[in-house]
Amino acid sequence: MLPRDLSVPQTRQWFILLCQAMIDEQDALTRADQAIGDGDHGIGISRGFGAVKLKLQESDFATLDLLFNTIGKALLISIGGASGAVFGSLFVGGAKALKERTVFDAASLADLLKHGLRAVQERGKAEVGDKTIVDALKPAAERALEVQTDSLDKALAEVVSAAGQGLETTRNLQARFGKARPLGERAIGHLDPGALSFTLMLQHLSSLLCRVAD
Repeated sequence: MLPRDLSVPQTRQWFILLCQAMIDEQDALTRADQAIGDGDHGIGISRGFGAVKLKLQESDFATLDLLFNTIGKALLISIGGASGAVFGSLFVGGAKALKERTVFDAASLADLLKHGLRAVQERGKAEVGDKTIVDALKPAAERALEVQTDSLDKALAEVVSAAGQGLETTRNLQARFGKARPLGERAIGHLDPGALSFTLMLQHLSSLLCRVAD
């Protein structure tokens, strides 16, 4: 049976498993970025989650905010550039809403994404329709709030679906930020790599949940 919620040690193990899954996505993310960027997004994401994995393996955490703050800072420093700022802000911003919490449940997921979204938008100013991570992150955060009383596995499934739908919308958008912006209409027909990375992250968290259950 899948857990309704996770302890801090379970959440730590969950994200260690996620790190390896995201490292393994390097080639797919590189191909996505080569279509509308400079092709280094997969390398950056792989490097970032590799750094997170090392940090999580070497430390224990008393509360969720300490765990997610560590994840965010490791991503910020190791990925670098715009992607580092975005993914770092997502977790550091989300961590602030989880202060002193010791149980990760659907409500924690909702707070993590809600406050992570706010931090990402405050930093980058992107809105839905700009062909960025926000196109997947905002609908995911909104859906998470709607299902925050569900079990974690059910909530995650809904959030994954919302993110996936948001991701797909980026295929028909021109980019208003980043290296894809100068491409104009040539960016149409390709998924945004940041939105893709975020959606893959949620998909892996959902599929890996069974591996951290007691």
